[in-house]
Amino acid sequence: VQLQASGGGSVQAGGSLRISCTASGRHFSNYLTGWFRQAPGKEREFVAAINSKRATVYVDSVKGRFTTSRDNAKNTLYLQMNSLKPEDTAVYYCAKPSGTSWGYWGQGTLVTVSS
Repeated sequence: VQLQASGGGSVQAGGSLRISCTASGRHFSNYLTGWFRQAPGKEREFVAAINSKRATVYVDSVKGRFTTSRDNAKNTLYLQMNSLKPEDTAVYYCAKPSGTSWGYWGQGTLVTVSS
């Protein structure tokens, strides 16, 4: 499985951005996918995940602002980010589990939010 994230960019605080992650291979619709981010000088943190039944979970800091979704026909995962804050600035990664860990990672896309 290869994951390719795209759509990052610069936006002002309060703005919106949608990033995407396209997966290669088969059975995309069957597996859990997730979003993580890593801000400068900080550890990578979990942001959101969506499973095969489209059930979602979010870290508290983005609840009500971010929405993850998937288009199985396009093998694509989305993260819609609204009401962005400067503290959302980070490199965002998509990931897929391998066994009991998040074993497959995309290359990351940079989101910069200016105040």
